[in-house]
Amino acid sequence: MDTLTRLEATIAQRLTASPEHSYVAQLHHEGLARIAQKLGEEATEAVIAALAGDEAELVAEAADLLFHLIVLLSHKGVKLDQVFAELDSREGLSGLAEKAARME
Repeated sequence: MDTLTRLEATIAQRLTASPEHSYVAQLHHEGLARIAQKLGEEATEAVIAALAGDEAELVAEAADLLFHLIVLLSHKGVKLDQVFAELDSREGLSGLAEKAARME
């Protein structure tokens, strides 16, 4: 997860930059709704690339999706370590059992 952790640190640094000089700062300045919209757009583009069977495009869109997700998490003050801990807590569980437990 080294790459994601480095990306998280870079995004955190850029949150306070000038919106005229940083895409991350611009998104942060525009607010949660705009960040969420961009995340949704990137998710849709990743789905389209997957369905089209274009591996290179899927890789590029997956990178965009992860980037925008980390921007959203950073904007909300959620650390990747929290997400990693949640994933760790699910390790070894059946996906179906984990989902059923969340429904209770």
